[in-house]
Amino acid sequence: MSLLIYAESTPGASGGKFKKVAFELASYAKKVAETLGTTVTAVTVNAGDVSELSKYGVDKVLKVSDDKLNNFNAKAFANVVKQAAQKEGAKVILLSSTTDSLYMAPLVAIGLDAGFASNVVGLPLSTSPFQVKRTAFSNKAFNITEINTDVKLLSLAKNSYGVFESASAATEVDFSPTLSDADFNVKVESVEKTTGKVTIADADVVVSGGRGLKGPENWKVLEDLAGVLGAATACSKPVSDLGWRPHSEHVGQTGKPVAANLYVAVGISGAIQHIAGINSSKVKVVINTDADAPFFKVADYGIVGDALEILPRLTQKLKEFKAQNA
Repeated sequence: MSLLIYAESTPGASGGKFKKVAFELASYAKKVAETLGTTVTAVTVNAGDVSELSKYGVDKVLKVSDDKLNNFNAKAFANVVKQAAQKEGAKVILLSSTTDSLYMAPLVAIGLDAGFASNVVGLPLSTSPFQVKRTAFSNKAFNITEINTDVKLLSLAKNSYGVFESASAATEVDFSPTLSDADFNVKVESVEKTTGKVTIADADVVVSGGRGLKGPENWKVLEDLAGVLGAATACSKPVSDLGWRPHSEHVGQTGKPVAANLYVAVGISGAIQHIAGINSSKVKVVINTDADAPFFKVADYGIVGDALEILPRLTQKLKEFKAQNA
């Protein structure tokens, strides 16, 4: 039972650097492959140095280079993964739980007539029958899913497994899937790019602000804290709706899902949609003037007070701590 992963990278025009989720997926795949007694093959699209994948257990890399794939297109990328799986005779295909991978996962499943389990949070509980544990009901519960199809497709929940080095000597092979104009019938109008800071998708730490910051002019105190923590900045839906921050920073059930190791919510009351979208984060810290804010019910740590007074002091203390332990 061979195994294939899709190793996500930034668009080729931006350097083709692998995202952290690619290394987590490779680490996970290596362990699954050991259980199945097989090897790990990765398919990449316009990636840069693919040899990086060998550090995490990938045995073979199928390298796709095509300028038409510099911008993500779910149909085209799904066809690439489908053809890679068919070429390798893969019976288990692994994707990440990024927005791009979740867009294309149903198309891959249909193309390969595969059973699909999303939001997988651990190694297979059994391989005969094939069973995995996954989150359900907006991360409020878990279920055990059994896949009985010949080909199986899984998407791994972010930060659910970790990144572990397991060096291998990966073989690199150029791969040219057959793509037609029909694969590109969805027109990309624009692409948002983030430079010079940590992105929400790759961040282990996220600092998120809400209306409690009182206005966009106060966002610097949040950015200062994020800078010390090496964190990505995010916001609640009302903040993006008001135009204080771009919609690309909106996190929650109706925005980008977050599964960070540390999530700091500043001035966010905690609407159910927001909590559902960040509930997979391991440690949640809430700062709010309202001691009865719903967010405190799910927080691991809470501070009641004015964020504009607390954040500068917290940032300064963290700077002092880092300086003492440098």
